[in-house]
This record gives sequence, C-alpha cells and structure tokens, in this order.
Amino acid sequence: MKVIAVLLLLAHAVAWSQKDRELPRGNDFYEDKKFVEAETNYRISAAKHQKAAATFNLGNAIYRQGQIGESKTKYLNAIKQAKTFTEKHRAYHNLGNVFMTAKEYQAAVEAYKNALRNNPSDDETRYNYALAKKMLKDNPPPEGKDDKKKKDKEKDKQDQQQQQDQQQQQNNQQNKPDQQDQKPDQKPTQPKPQGGIPKERLQNLLDAVNNEEKKIQDKVNARKVKGRPVETEKDW
Repeated sequence: MKVIAVLLLLAHAVAWSQKDRELPRGNDFYEDKKFVEAETNYRISAAKHQKAAATFNLGNAIYRQGQIGESKTKYLNAIKQAKTFTEKHRAYHNLGNVFMTAKEYQAAVEAYKNALRNNPSDDETRYNYALAKKMLKDNPPPEGKDDKKKKDKEKDKQDQQQQQDQQQQQNNQQNKPDQQDQKPDQKPTQPKPQGGIPKERLQNLLDAVNNEEKKIQDKVNARKVKGRPVETEKDW
C-alpha cells in the first residue's frame, strides 16, 4: 500500500495591527482562493512592516500558485523574522512541505525536525516528519560530487598501478632466457687455453712430446734387452 503524504499548509497567521490593512485583506483573498490578489497584499504588508506573519502568508500564497522555489525563500525569511515558537513552527513545517514537493527528503526531515522542536505536540508535523524519513530511506540521495571525484581518483590510481604491474611482468618475461632456443645436444664452446695458444697447435706440441718420449723409451728398452743374459729352457 503506497503511503500518500498529507502535506498540510498550516493556517496562515492572522496577527495584524490596525495600521496594517493589507494583511487582513490578503487573508480574505486567500480564504477565497484568490491567491494572486492575496500575494499582492501580502507583499505590501511585508515590505511595510517586516513582520513574520506577512512573510509567512506570502510564502503560502506563492506556494499555492506552484512557485515552489520562491515560496522556500519566503519561509526562510519568515524563520529569520519569527519571534515566537508558533511562528517558527509554522514556517519550518511549511518549509518541510516545500522540500517534500521537490523530493529533497533529507532537507525535509531537517525542516520537520526543527518544526517539532518548536512545537512537539503537533500531530501533522509528526506525521510528515515520519513520512519524510521513510521517503529518505526509500530514496537515498545520490553521491555528492566530492564523493564521486574521490572514487574516480581511487579507481584511476588502481588502474595505473595495474598497468605498471602488467608492464613489469612483460619486461620480466622478455628478459628471461628462452628455453626453446637452447638445443639439448649443443655443447658449450671450449675455452681457449691460457697463453693464447690455439687448441690444434697445443695438440700438435703434445703429440710431438709424446713421440719423443716414445723414442727414448724404445731405446732404453733395447739396451736392457742386450745386457740381459739369454735364458733358455733346459731339455730334461
């Protein structure tokens, strides 16, 4: 079941002095729903006497004509001019109605709360206050510009860090040796021997030395054979 707001404009103030003839005239036009004529008289009264009653009633007449933004200004002015709890209560209550019409539920909650501070026993204000809180809960305000900028900045920072990590991974992959380029049967290059002698030349020198040693060994063995007594087997 959808809750329907009962946003009642509280009865306009009727306090007036004998010198202020425009205020009662405006009240008569207002009762007859002649809001344009009522607005005219309220404006004259407010300009002459600077009273909260005339300013508050002017806000009501403007509100009835659908001029929500301007009526809000008049209620705010009436709050500044108010000298009694009753005047403040009525101005805050109707200011809350303006905010509800504009779907500014957070502001409406605050306005009704201030109205109740000045008159805690008003049932209409209490109802509207509860309704404004429910509407605020069901329709939370959008993120402010500062919050959005902060989130966007954090997201940009995360994206930048992610790009840096990806670039680092690519660099590490490029610097890593490719195992496929190394043949399993490929032998490492032999280092050159100290002294700068080529391998083939060194091998030839070693072969020559070995040959000389073999010749000398053969000579030694031949001499040993000549000096040894000949052994023959006896024929028994």
